[in-house]
This record gives sequence, structure tokens and C-alpha cells, in this order.
Amino acid sequence: MSYHQAILDFRRARNQANKEQLMARLTGRSTSLLAYDQVQRMLKATETQPVGLRNIPLDAIVGSVGRYNDFTRSFLPLTDDSGQRWARIMTRATDMEGLPPIEVYQIGDVYFVRDGNHRVSVARQLGAREIEAYVTKINTRVPLTPDVQPDELILKAEYAEFLEKTNLDKLRPGADLSVTAPGQYSVLLEQIQVHRYFMDLEQKREIPYEEAVAHWYDEVYLPVVRVIREQDALRDFPDRTETDLYVWVSKHRAKLEETLGWPIEPEAATADLVQQYSPRSELRFARLTSRLLDALTPDELEAGAPPGTWRRDRLPLHRDDCLFADILVPVSDEEHSWSAVAQATEIACRESAHLLGLHVVPTAAAKQSGVVQRLQAEFARRCEVAGISGELAIEVGQVARQICERSRWADLIVVGLAHPPASGPLTKLGSGFRKIVLRCATPVLAVPGPFSALSRPLLAFDGSPKAREALFVAAYLAARSQAPLVIVSVLDSERASPAPLREAGEYAQARGVEATLVQKTGPAADAILETAQEHDSDLILMGGYGYSPVLEVVLGSAVDKVLRVSRQPVLICR
Repeated sequence: MSYHQAILDFRRARNQANKEQLMARLTGRSTSLLAYDQVQRMLKATETQPVGLRNIPLDAIVGSVGRYNDFTRSFLPLTDDSGQRWARIMTRATDMEGLPPIEVYQIGDVYFVRDGNHRVSVARQLGAREIEAYVTKINTRVPLTPDVQPDELILKAEYAEFLEKTNLDKLRPGADLSVTAPGQYSVLLEQIQVHRYFMDLEQKREIPYEEAVAHWYDEVYLPVVRVIREQDALRDFPDRTETDLYVWVSKHRAKLEETLGWPIEPEAATADLVQQYSPRSELRFARLTSRLLDALTPDELEAGAPPGTWRRDRLPLHRDDCLFADILVPVSDEEHSWSAVAQATEIACRESAHLLGLHVVPTAAAKQSGVVQRLQAEFARRCEVAGISGELAIEVGQVARQICERSRWADLIVVGLAHPPASGPLTKLGSGFRKIVLRCATPVLAVPGPFSALSRPLLAFDGSPKAREALFVAAYLAARSQAPLVIVSVLDSERASPAPLREAGEYAQARGVEATLVQKTGPAADAILETAQEHDSDLILMGGYGYSPVLEVVLGSAVDKVLRVSRQPVLICR
């Protein structure tokens, strides 16, 4: 190639550099080379290791020792001063002489030109993919990749400082705690300090810092990361890292616990974070729809979540050996409330569950009343006597609505039923319990009177989706306590099919449950109550309201009549 042609190539390269810088301003993505000295200092890179002569990828060269202001990230020339030198190297590169090797420093997967910036620029203009280089490897605790941007060096520097303080990369080789936002490592360091403090108290000795770091990573950090992986949460936040989500989940969980007054497991906090903040279009639409329905639909007419929502959303979040890991029980100073607490406590003992108490007051000032303090003390005493964990949260508002809003954190709601839904349409609309059954996806156990052993369950089954949810719970309870199960199906006409009863019987048999099948005719509520009396049942399970809220108010419901008459607890599923 002639020298004149090489000069023309240089001018074309300069024009390309100008275009690249213009696009960088429009996109906000830097085209600047990284300064080696700055990177070395920020990443605390000190040890060197000569590697020797090798071919390196040109795309992996991201910076320079001294000429980082003379070229773009793709090594297009930024000044006219170097035109003659550039052209001479281009002429030499295209003749028999070729390009001599350059000299580079390697940090992670990227390279910084120590000598040979113009040769790199010419090689890239010629379309080469590799170049021969003498490589000196610089050891650092933080890896770099070819796509690293200048503003990301702040994050890399924070990561390097974090590793220098904790030695986590040496304590747990292969651990990757990279983040995409500044300030995250201060959160992790604070967590480690708090974790070490509680280890000191628990073990009654001064825990070495590195021991606390390793224990925090194994027992605090990794369990949450496993939850993030199991729930595939990064799918909803593809531009984040696992450590980003770990910090976010930790903060979200702490905020939930402060707001609710209850402990929240990482599984539930992660699922809620995704539900509340995922940018996926279907979840954004679901959030918008939920807010609109809540604003426009009166509580008395809201139909609630589709059948099976509780089982789909809650069951994957807790251990496999129980169905009711968290039990919500409203608490007041009335006798029926403590009956419900006693029933909930018994179930919590069987399930090794956590009791989530809720007391609702009309005003914020009432939170500090003597009544509230007595309730908290009595609730704590009962939990301690029973040997279960539990917290009583105090909330301001309307009782039924607060139960509904908090129900998504529970697997079962146990309510003392002092006032079952009335028979008249207008009085029925004012029933707080009816609102709970309509709006909550969580199963609701109504406790109308004294404590029940729940050892002789009766399932009312009509084959509806809500009844199938009740069948699922009934089979679980019967199998867990080795109790016989009575299943009653009511034919409302001569043409009605007995198929639902067969379906329920086959389901129970497949799960090793001994079931007595009863077929009856006539009004459903009367048949259910009659069968419960015949078999001395101490628990009735059934699906929720079968009609829409409006039709149910007008036509009436078997659920309401069973609730009005039954002296056994009634478990309603949807």
C-alpha cells in the first residue's frame, strides 16, 4: 500500500471516530479507553506475572497505559497529530514486513496497551481479529470483561475494597458477589458486622472476623440466593445480579417485617418483590387491574382471586412436610376470639407452624392502650405455653379489610365466628366474615364455639373448583392424622350425576385416606348438617360461595346456612 493511500485510510478512520463519539453522546455509552493506572489503583492490582508472547483478541483490548485519550474504545484515532505515524505503520503492515508484537498488561479477560497503540489501531482497520503481544498478567481480586464501561469501575473498585476487607474470595473461592449499583457493599459489610455480633452473643466468645464472614456467606447470603435461583427471580430482572437481588430482597423483607409486625421468610419476601416490582408486562397489567378493581368495586361485591390461587402461590414457598406453615388469627378481648386462638394454637402445634396474631384498633393512638398491652402479653404467654412461635401485630383500620390484606402472608385464617352471615340480603352485605370468605384466597376456618379436636372431618363435595380445593385440604388433614374422612355429595335433582362423589372417593383412595361416601338429596345445607350429625363430625370442609357475590346475596348460599347452624368448625376453601 502507498503512503498516500494510508493517509486516506487514516482520514476515514478519523471520520469514523467522530461518528462513534456522536453516537456515544446519543446512547450514553462511553467509547473511551480505560486508563491503566486508574484501573490498577482502583482494583488494588499489584502482583505481576510475565506470560510471554501470545496472540490476543483485539476486541479484548480496552485501555492503554499512556494514550487512552488518543483513541476511541475501538482504537479509532482521535487527533490529527498522529496521522503520519499511523500511515507509516499502515504501510509497513501491508507489505512483507508486517507488524511487530505489541506489549500489554492483562487484567482479568482484558488487556491494556503498554506499547503499540497505533499498531492496534491499524490492525483493527485492516479487519484483523488477533494481534501478537508480549503479555504481563496483573493479578487482581476483581475480574474485568471486555464490555466493562468506565463508570462500572466505581463498582469494581467497591468490590475490590469489599474483598480486601472480607477475604471472601479466599474463604469461598468462586463466590461471585458482583453488583450493578453503587453502595451495595456497605449493606453487606453492615450485615456481616451484625451477624458477627449475634454470633458473639450466641457462642459466648469473640468470633474472628473471617469466621463471621464465612458463616454469614453460608448461613445468611447463600440461603437467600438459593431462593432467588429456585424462583428464577433473575428472569424478571435480567439486568441485575444475584447479589443485587439479595440486597433488594433483604431490604424488602426488613420493610415488610417492620410494616406487618410479623417475621417474613425469604421465600415469601422474594415472591412478593417479584410480584410488586417485576417489569414483565403481564405482572404490570395484573397490578394495574388489581388497583382498579380495588378502587372501583365495593368490598361486599368483590369476587376475590380465582380458585386455587392460594395453593399455587403459597405452597411452593414453605417446607414440604406441612400445609399450614403460617396461621393468621385475629385477636380481641372477646371470648370467641380466644376460642379461635386456642384452635389455631392446636393446629400450629400439629404443623410446627408460626402463629400470626392480628389485633385491629380504630386509631393509631389506641395502639398504646392498656388493652393492647394485655392482649400482647396474653398472646405471648399462650404461644410460650404451647411451645410455638408467634407474634401479635397491631394494625389500624377495619377488621375484615385488614384480615384480607394480610391474608396473602398466611396459609390458614382462623376466625372466631360470633356473628355468622345473616339470612337477609341487606344484613348479609354487612357481614365482615362474608367479606373475608369472598376476598381471601387463603382457606378460612370459622370457629363457632368450643375447641374441636378436628379428628373426624366431613367434606361437602360438589365437583366445583372450590370444592376440589377443599378436597385437597381434607385429604391432607385425614392422611396426616390418620383420621377417617366422610365425604357427602348432595343431589339437588333426580337428573344430577353421582360422578362428583366417585371422583372424591377415588382422590382420597389414591392418597391412602379411608373415606366413607354418602350420597344425599334435598337442600345442600340441610344434607351437610344432617350428615355431620350422623357421623359425629367435628370439622366440616367445603368450597366457598358458588355464585357471584351479587347472585349469592339474592339467591342465598349453602355456605351461609351451614355457618349459621353448625357448632363444628367450618373450613372454607377457594
